[in-house]
Amino acid sequence: MMVKIMPGAVLPGNSTVAFKDFEIPTPGHGQVLVKTKASTICGSDIRAIYRAHTGKGAEGYIDGMVAGHEPCGIIVEEGPGLKRFKKGDRVIVYHISGCGVCYDCRKGFYISCKSPHRAAYGWQRHGGMAPYILCEEKDLIALPDELTYEDGAQVACGFGTTYEALMKIGISGNDRVLVTGLGPVGLATLMLAKAMGCDMTIGCDVNQDRMRIAKDLGLADYVFDSSDPEKCEAEIMEVTNGFGCERAVDCSANNAARAMAIRCTREWGKMAMVGEGGDVTFNPSPDIMHGQKSIYGSWVTSLWRMEDLVEHLVRWGIHPDKLITHRFELKDAGKAYALMASGKCGKVAIVYPD
Repeated sequence: MMVKIMPGAVLPGNSTVAFKDFEIPTPGHGQVLVKTKASTICGSDIRAIYRAHTGKGAEGYIDGMVAGHEPCGIIVEEGPGLKRFKKGDRVIVYHISGCGVCYDCRKGFYISCKSPHRAAYGWQRHGGMAPYILCEEKDLIALPDELTYEDGAQVACGFGTTYEALMKIGISGNDRVLVTGLGPVGLATLMLAKAMGCDMTIGCDVNQDRMRIAKDLGLADYVFDSSDPEKCEAEIMEVTNGFGCERAVDCSANNAARAMAIRCTREWGKMAMVGEGGDVTFNPSPDIMHGQKSIYGSWVTSLWRMEDLVEHLVRWGIHPDKLITHRFELKDAGKAYALMASGKCGKVAIVYPD
């Protein structure tokens, strides 16, 4: 029997991409083989794998694994024992495969699974930077016909992550929303906040390219340069009549930006931290306690919330793929990762032709 081979992109940890040959897997019980149609690059890949293998625990990359934890595609082969999905179904891959039986998994938060059986796609098991990916059926989310594969790839991580945070802090037409850090997750936050009916969106960053994207796509009512945090804070307070924003989300992982987001959250307001890494320094009494503010930590999302997001994307008529500024074929993955690492872009996608 002839073994079928496919190329896959791996990340050596020295800001390069390497290619290796992998056997196209055969799905076992409860598994499917997904033909990858789109796989986008996440900032976590750049931070914890591409530049250097700094990730630990849940973010610990196993050398030689096919990269890519934001894949979307179509099932081309079924293993035995499937309960819901079948060959021909378009699917999003929830990028962590949890044990399925612990407390967190039973809540749908595979991201928080602490079992040794936990394995993230693109980190501890092969991911989407290859033509095919072996998936557990339990890790799949149905992709509606109204959404593109590129939409689905972004739901797999970035959009799901920020939707979780926005649902924790709550968004309504009464709220002005501040987003610090306009990378792909920050831009996604602005897009979703608009769709959820917020009264005003404000985006802040030091990256002129990403500030321009927020303006050009009409995602933010105001976009401010936060290279001077004091000036930026004054501008935010001015356009909010001195009150600040009822809701804020930090996607920057930057100390100064996080502290500014806290101070610019209105009294009795809510703020979520989504950006990974870094630290923050603030004064609890004047910055939080005296203003009766709440700060939420939010890490990725749950399976059910991701399904809920997919349904709402269709209802709202919005497409995450609008944030993709550059598309590459797999053979040019090195260029794609280098561009994403430069920050001179929106979202970067690897796309697979039919």
